Amino acid sequence: MPATKESISRAVSPKDGPVAVTGASGYIGSWIVEDLLDQGYETRACVRDRSRPEKVDHLVELGEDPAYRGQLELCEGDLNEQGSYDDAFRDCSAVIHAGAAVGYNRETPQEVYDGCFTEVTHVLESAINGGSLRRFVFTSSFAAVGHPRPQGYVFTEKDWCGDNVEGYRGRWTEEQIPRNRDIAYAMAKANTERMIYKRAEEAGTFDAMAILPLHVIGPLMCANHDQGWSWQNCMRYMMQGKPYKKSAGGRMLWNCVDVRDTARAHRLAAESTIGTNGSRYILSAADRSGELYTWELQQLLYDLYPNVDLIGGEEMEGEEPAQPTYESPRSYCLLAKQELGLDSYPIEETVRDTIDSYYALGILDS
Repeated sequence: MPATKESISRAVSPKDGPVAVTGASGYIGSWIVEDLLDQGYETRACVRDRSRPEKVDHLVELGEDPAYRGQLELCEGDLNEQGSYDDAFRDCSAVIHAGAAVGYNRETPQEVYDGCFTEVTHVLESAINGGSLRRFVFTSSFAAVGHPRPQGYVFTEKDWCGDNVEGYRGRWTEEQIPRNRDIAYAMAKANTERMIYKRAEEAGTFDAMAILPLHVIGPLMCANHDQGWSWQNCMRYMMQGKPYKKSAGGRMLWNCVDVRDTARAHRLAAESTIGTNGSRYILSAADRSGELYTWELQQLLYDLYPNVDLIGGEEMEGEEPAQPTYESPRSYCLLAKQELGLDSYPIEETVRDTIDSYYALGILDS
């Protein structure tokens, strides 16, 4: 009896051919490459420019390390150029799209939104043209999930950022995309997810899936991973005695996930026999221990590094926070644990390894 469309497993393994990673020099992308090499995959690490040592030397070192069973090929591609990845994706069983050229630079909100679609469309077209695609895994964002809800609400993969359009007095709508960068980014990720799921359904030959990270921290592989205003960068400044400035008064609920867990989830999604087209996985705290108010993160850093005299954080009055913190976002990577078999790093290990990597790279003075 011939296999039906529904019964065909599109899960990949090293024997099925190469796996390509866009954004391979980035913080998450580099750890995806490391994980694939560790699992024995022929890995095509795609970067914009192979001649920039500050961005690729750590990848070259991974590829030359005999401890890894997989093989590395460094490839070039430009997210803004159609067909740029055709050669890199040829015969690839899976493509993991972790790259994003549009960031917090000078783009207008509309350019942020449109750019996401343009980039992903180019990557997806090249992946399909490769001729062997079984899984397309997209690095989305928790921003595609979060929407205005009362504090304490626990978000799951069933949530979408376009839900509850009356939140924030009706401002959380697609009509606000040209006016609000945060909404533009969130809507871009969510609507791009919907687009790739539809394309995969129409093709009937591959599955599209998404990983939705929240506050990603963990060890850096190179100095270039210390990107300004990233969560790890904020922790570095806290270790230098400076207050956390990404939110008012430094008050925030850090919902932390290890960059290595985030990377591993991408590969596990490509390998999953449970996940299918449209599967999406939040990567966030494994449980309440991974949710830390800024003052709690500050205290954990003091506990881990007792020789540091001053560690920054939020506004305090004595030993108590000066003001309460809004209790959001609450979310847990339960589905990733259930369907992908993800086993998360303990929060203490993640925080320690983050800061230890800063010391090892010489970005923090010991």
